[in-house]
Formats: sequence, C-alpha cells, structure tokens
Amino acid sequence: MKLVKSLLLGSAAGLIAVGGAQAADLPVKAKAVEYVKICSLYGAGFYYIPGTDTCIKLGGYLRAEVAVNTNSDFSGQFTANAGSRNRLTNYYTARAREDLNIDTRTATEYGVVRTFFDGVFSWTTGNYAGTGSATGTTAYSGTLALNTSGATPALVGSSINGTDGNTSAGSLGVYYAFIQFAGFTMGKAVSQFDAPWTNYPGNNFDGLVGGSGTVTGILQFTYTADFGQGVTASFSAEDPTQYLQAGNLNMTGASAAGILGGSYGSNAIGGSRSPNLVGMVRVDQAWGLFQASVAAHDNHVAYYGATEPTGHPDDKWGWAVQLALSIKNIPTGAGDVINIGGVYTDGATRYNFQNLAGSSYSMFGSSGLAGAYGSIGFANAPDTVYITGSSQETVKTWGFRGAYTHNWDPYWNTAIYGAYAGVQFGSLAKTTICGPAGIGGGVFGALAGVTSCNPDFNVGQVGIITRWTPVKNLTFSADVAWTHIDQKYAGTVAFTPSGTTAKPAAVYELKDQDSVVLLLRAQRNW
Repeated sequence: MKLVKSLLLGSAAGLIAVGGAQAADLPVKAKAVEYVKICSLYGAGFYYIPGTDTCIKLGGYLRAEVAVNTNSDFSGQFTANAGSRNRLTNYYTARAREDLNIDTRTATEYGVVRTFFDGVFSWTTGNYAGTGSATGTTAYSGTLALNTSGATPALVGSSINGTDGNTSAGSLGVYYAFIQFAGFTMGKAVSQFDAPWTNYPGNNFDGLVGGSGTVTGILQFTYTADFGQGVTASFSAEDPTQYLQAGNLNMTGASAAGILGGSYGSNAIGGSRSPNLVGMVRVDQAWGLFQASVAAHDNHVAYYGATEPTGHPDDKWGWAVQLALSIKNIPTGAGDVINIGGVYTDGATRYNFQNLAGSSYSMFGSSGLAGAYGSIGFANAPDTVYITGSSQETVKTWGFRGAYTHNWDPYWNTAIYGAYAGVQFGSLAKTTICGPAGIGGGVFGALAGVTSCNPDFNVGQVGIITRWTPVKNLTFSADVAWTHIDQKYAGTVAFTPSGTTAKPAAVYELKDQDSVVLLLRAQRNW
C-alpha cells in the first residue's frame, strides 16, 4: 500500500508541475503579426523589409543559350583553336545561367541610400585546348596533373569544363556590387564612359567593336551631379586592370611566328599606378538621349628586360572620347528606337575594342592561290608599343556602332545592327614590323613572298536579331552576326603555325578573313 500511495502522490505532483509550466508559457496577450508591406516609393516590385524603413527588390533571369560556329559564348572564330577552323574547333558553345540581383533603398536626410548587387551562376560547355590524341595531350582543358612518367599531362577529375575552371561544377560571377549615397557611386558598376546600352545597341551578340562596354561592371568612385530636366554630369576614377588594358608591347621580342599568331611582341604591363579618369555629360529626355564621354588612361609598363637596371620607358597617357545618341518615338512604330555611338582613342584601345570583342586576331581559311595550303589573316591592337631603349608609341583607333529596333507587334521585334573600327599604328611599329620603306625589312616585311606589309587594319560587323515574347518576361531570340577582318598584309608566307592549331608547316596566303556566329537564346526574367 505504501508503494501504491507513493506512486499516486508522485504522479499528481508531476501533473501539477506540467500544468504549471504550460500555464507559465502562455502569453498574456497575442502579438500582432507584421506582414510584408508594398513600398511604392521606388517603383514596382519593392517591399519594406519587416521592422525597417528599407525597401528591397529581388530580380533576375534564367537563360539557356547556344552559340553556333564559335569556341566561346560571346565572340567569333578569331584566335587559337577557334581561328584554326578545323577539327579542333568547337562547332557550338552552350550555356545555362541564373542571374540574381538585390536592390535596397532607404530614404535619409541626405537623400536615398541605395545598394545594388547582381551575381550570376553559370554552366558553360568545355573549351577545347589540346591538339588531339596524336600528341598525347588532353582534348579539353580542365584540371591537369603529370602522369606517372612525369612527362605527359593527363586529365584528372570528373569535369572537363575548361571555360568555367570547374568551380563547383560551374562558375560564379559578380557583375555589380555598389553603394550610392548623396550623388556618389562606390563599388563595381558599369563605367561612366559607356553608353547606357553598353555593347548592345540592339543585339544579343557580345562581341561588337566600335565602343566601350564594361557590361559586368568596373570598380569605381564616382560623383554624379543632377542639374534637373534630365541633365546629369559624372566624374569618375575607375580601375582599368580588369577590362581596360589592351596591352603595352615590347616589340624587341617580336617574331614572325608571333605576329602571324596575332601577337606583336611581349606584353610588359607594369603594376597598377593610376585609375582611369572619366568625365561624362548626359541629356536624357522623352525624345531620347545624348551622351558625351571622355577618359584618360595611364600606360605604365615594367622594364625593358628582366631586371631593374635594364631601364624602362616613361609612362604615356592615352585618352578616348565617345559620343552616343538614342532616338525614341520615331514614326516607324511604337517603341522603335535608334541607338548609335562613335569613339576615338589614342593609347586607350579598350574603349573601342572592348574586352568581350578582343583586339587580337589569327584566323585561317581557304585559298585559291596555286601552291598555298590555305590562307591566314591576323591583326593586333594594343594600347602602346615600344622597343628596348625607346619611349612608348600610342596606337590610334576609331569606330562606331549602332542599331535600329522595330516592333512588329507586342510579341515580335527585329533589330538590324552593325559596327566598324579602324586601327592605325605609328612609325615605330611600322618600321619594326615592316621596315623603313614599308616592305623589304623589319621582322615581317623581310620575309620572302610578302608583297605588302602594314599592321593597320579594320573590322566590320553586321547582324540581325529577331525576338519573340509569347508571354510577359519570356523571350526567345535568334541573332546572326558576321565579322570581317580587313588586314593590310598581302602575298604569301611560309611558316610553321602554333601546334595548338594542328596546321602544318606550309605556304599560306595573306588574306582577309570572315566569321559568322548564330546565337540562340531563351530567357525568363523575374
């Protein structure tokens, strides 16, 4: 009985304790649920972050695309395996990409404080880098390790995605990350020099020459003054090291084989010394937009040789100027627009041959010339050139690009676009490459069979794109772009091409070259 009594008393005490604990946990008064509220201050899509006066907007897109007849997702068949245009050349490059952007804004006594981030996650097909099984090298670039003999590279790991470097089976890109406050922009944003449409006056194709285009952002510290009526002016210090250095070439080390490969010497860029200085004025109104931009670029190189006592040339400042015009509300249809721009550079080539277009070409093709195995066209456009003991000589370029976009109806539109750019070398470069008389001397002009030697060249591009948007924010597009390399060399040359092209030692005709790319894309914005 004592045992039963003890159990009953223990159970009662436990129930009382549990009941007391539950009663103590009950709130005296239920707290009101705080729902997310719409923020109408900054346009559609913004919401207040609960518990704050900061508004946030999430956006982005998912894109699937394939570029046909190219080794990359953004350019033509211009160099290396792409330029060889044989069995080592990829017939296509495909990519899947997710973009995420985060926009926050807070009203303060100094104006709106804004932060903006845009990042992308991408998977791109492998980029061919080897020369085939006959040499024992890998077919696709990836992680390389020596085999047991310590001589031949062999591919290891499960991925052969050379374009992305096998970063978590894909790649992460940070496009923009900046703060805006009281007229200042600090961080990674589109260059103030660029036109608002950057590389895309009407196209999807990334590789247009004829203007600047830091489409994935450039580190900068900028102040923008707003004068009202759509008139603004910006002054900016921008980091050139990622996208705005086309090269400073010491031509003392130039060789005929290197020149034919699109390299006119050894690149000798020094450490970062000065940011690019940019000024811009813009008028943005209902009729369209006009913008004038100017930039200064410091060409700072290392030494003539491998060590300090060999000396070095002094810094050489280059510059660029660009005009851009957009015309809206034109009579051909609602939403139709014309975007055009022109640029001139002197020692600042990347403001014309922007980084996605590149500025080096070595392209093989066919030839109808008797005794020639094939043809080759080549060119290079650095910022400056020099030889040991000389000062830097700037390379001058000019160009333009534009597009006309017509809306057939709310679901279909077509854009016709084009670009053109020219490059002019100075006397130092022409004498080093071609000799004092332009032929019969220099590194390349003295070669047997060369009948015309001139490093100047032009690039012309024409394209057409059609877009179909069957439902809001879902667009399918087809974009065809043709690029023509007009080089000034003529005759024939006997040489041994780079082993990565699989081209034999033979006689090649010096000839202009062409490249055509088809870009198919499906994109869902959100």
